[in-house]
Amino acid sequence: MRKVTKIQENESVAAKKTKLRVAAYARVSTDNVKQLVSLDVQKHHYETYIKANSDWDFVGIYYDEGISGTKKENRAELQRLIKDCEERKIDFIITKSISRFARNTTDCLELVRKLTNIGVFIYFEKENINTQYMDSELMLSILSSLAENESISISENSKWAIKRRFKNGTYKISYPPYGYDYVDGSMVVNQKQAEVVKRIFTDALSGKGTERIAQELNSDGVPTKKGGQWRANTIRGILQNEKYTGDLLMQKTYTDETFTRRRNRGELDQYFIENHHEAIISHTDFEAANEAIKQRGKEKGVKKDCSKYLNRYPLSTKVICGECGSTFKRRIHSSKRNKYIAWCCSKHISNIEKCSMIYIREDRIHEAFILMMNKLIYSYKVMLRPLLQSLKSTDYAVNINQAQAIESKIEENAEQLKVLVNLMTKGYLEPALFNSQKNELIEEAKNLKEKKDMLYRSINGEVNRVTELEQLIKYVSRTDAILEFDEDRFEQFVDRIIAFSPTEIGFELKCGITLRERMKR
Repeated sequence: MRKVTKIQENESVAAKKTKLRVAAYARVSTDNVKQLVSLDVQKHHYETYIKANSDWDFVGIYYDEGISGTKKENRAELQRLIKDCEERKIDFIITKSISRFARNTTDCLELVRKLTNIGVFIYFEKENINTQYMDSELMLSILSSLAENESISISENSKWAIKRRFKNGTYKISYPPYGYDYVDGSMVVNQKQAEVVKRIFTDALSGKGTERIAQELNSDGVPTKKGGQWRANTIRGILQNEKYTGDLLMQKTYTDETFTRRRNRGELDQYFIENHHEAIISHTDFEAANEAIKQRGKEKGVKKDCSKYLNRYPLSTKVICGECGSTFKRRIHSSKRNKYIAWCCSKHISNIEKCSMIYIREDRIHEAFILMMNKLIYSYKVMLRPLLQSLKSTDYAVNINQAQAIESKIEENAEQLKVLVNLMTKGYLEPALFNSQKNELIEEAKNLKEKKDMLYRSINGEVNRVTELEQLIKYVSRTDAILEFDEDRFEQFVDRIIAFSPTEIGFELKCGITLRERMKR
């Protein structure tokens, strides 16, 4: 018989392993004194509570202050908590209630599922729910919905109160713009900042662009209101802000039912107060500066309310860096001999250490496009027609039949769910069994819908490719050659350009093929 030696367990290691690493999450939605005191109380309570449990290791308190709970993306500390969970620094989270954790049902379920999948569970004190021992998500869904409805109700009440203050002219601006301070409930001119505001308007009236004004302020070491760097859009915001004339326009933005901030383009009433406070800029200068901005926009093809670089030029948003995936920006390069247009990786411009891709001249891209199109004109019979035949011969019937079969299963699933609810209503099913089967059916329906959508996307994508390819063949078969860059044809056939290197790009055509071309520097 073989000799077996027992190795005793290391008690200190075993004890250490059993300890749960516990963190707490707290949030207050406003930064008034009462709420901040409440936050301090919560922090003290959780630290004491967790440290008092000998089976727990206190990891820390994560808290967001003065932040609405409706959007999880807006809460930096919640995001840090999730990140630490993903990095296996936390095993268990304690929080006051579902409404403190998330006031949006989707966010709540998404976060709980995400954390449960990585073995991190949450205890909601008020509702006495521990996600580790939760049989189904039904109760959590109901409570999250109630929290969301409560949030909507509070939001509607706030909107009503703000609207009342708009109407009777008692609304107070929460954060005065650069150039003003808030003193005893009134907007008062900050003389030092007002000089900068006047300089910005003078520069704009002299013909300087917003980018240049921002650069010059930064070069002169002029800080923004928060001590940061000036940006072109900040300058544009000042030039378009009617408050500098002493007037006040209220409800320029609003929050919709999904808690997304939107610009008010006539969806809601606006309220205007003339001579609300002391002016820094005359109405004449304000209007002239805005006219100058509008004129510069027209000259550069910028449409109002559009992103600055969006679709201004044929290559705008089309050139993608093959090294980092960023979009290229258009720039004017000057030398002693000449001036030319170049397209540069936006990441390379902001930080050369993060992307080494250097610029590409626009005329080289045009030349490459002309070369590619001429190659297609002369060789489309051997390049494009076989591809078209191949695409047309694809049998879509299999995918269509599969999609139809899935649709039938989705209908069956809906019927089963109806039967289940009827049985539950009549008391023939235990709640636990009902919840279990209901969740299975919901999950099955979700998977079926994803499969069906994927199949239809595949079918539609192939059909679109055939249509795009037919149009390309029709064009190249009727054209002798192109001698110059044609914006219309570029827009018609090219989806985007991948910059593999400063001397090689790839044209991704809308028909689904990518053609590489080499270029001169």
